[in-house]
Amino acid sequence: MKPDALLFPAPKGLYCQHGDFYIDPVQPVERALITHGHSDHARAGHGHVLATRETLDIMRLRYGDDFCGASDVARFGETISIGGVRVRFHPAGHVLGSAQISVEADGTRIVVSGDYKRRPDPTCPSFEPVACDVFITEATFGLPVFHHPDDKGEIARLLQSLRQFPERAHVVGAYALGKAQRLIALIRQQGYDEPIHIHGALARLCEYYQSQGIDLGDIRPATLGPENRQDLAGAIVLGPPAAFAERWARRFADPLAIFASGWMLIRQRAKQRGVELPLVISDHCDWAELTATIREIAPAEVWVTHGREEALVRWCQLQGIPARPLHLVGYDDEGE
Repeated sequence: MKPDALLFPAPKGLYCQHGDFYIDPVQPVERALITHGHSDHARAGHGHVLATRETLDIMRLRYGDDFCGASDVARFGETISIGGVRVRFHPAGHVLGSAQISVEADGTRIVVSGDYKRRPDPTCPSFEPVACDVFITEATFGLPVFHHPDDKGEIARLLQSLRQFPERAHVVGAYALGKAQRLIALIRQQGYDEPIHIHGALARLCEYYQSQGIDLGDIRPATLGPENRQDLAGAIVLGPPAAFAERWARRFADPLAIFASGWMLIRQRAKQRGVELPLVISDHCDWAELTATIREIAPAEVWVTHGREEALVRWCQLQGIPARPLHLVGYDDEGE
């Protein structure tokens, strides 16, 4: 079977006509396969959802018990037949529950990466390379300029700032799903065992991660009254990026603005956000990791989606690998 006949872009997302299902559809559909719980991939309103148990749990937390009509759990490595199409989920290393989805029929296998990263992450299983005819890769940081530094070095910069400025609250912007929990775990790995204070928007997901056996240490609410404004001086406070535009972030003791994202490699972005300490910590692959992954998998063809598509397509072509952009719409960098 030709790959285009097995899986192709449609207005609602990647569509498999033989199995009559979509992968990460951007509009409600009858049958959806979901790679992970970020809202640009996991939307409410589908008739039936197939995803990992953790992704289904996260969708319930975010959207409520009635987020879809019915759901089934996909276990890593398990083969599921849908209309004669064999589907398997494999770890993507992006956030807890994140998966690549393998779609196979008549001797053709396509792997949809979803969002993925290759760096070790104490909060989720590592990416698993899967041999395939077509690899559909994201390209969030698909430009040669993106070379993300070592995570440990970035956390060391945060801890050094704490020592240098004990009178200031270190207020860190981190996305609620995946980035916040990973950041806390990385901080703990470097021996910081003081309480870490979190915005209420992070609480349910942090509690869920802990319920799945992921140790985040002493997590406390970032609540302050007028009588104890200085209490969080010298402490780490985590909140969602949107909270930095609110009064919440300005209530703490001389707050030092920090943001954890792969985009912090671009100084202008940090400056626009008023970030004093940019931490280049990404839940996506950088350029070297994207190209190394393609070399490792060695697919016959590469399709590139949501990101800097043309540069990675051109790199593949220079390596003698047929490649093309998919130009899918409706995806953003929520996980960054």
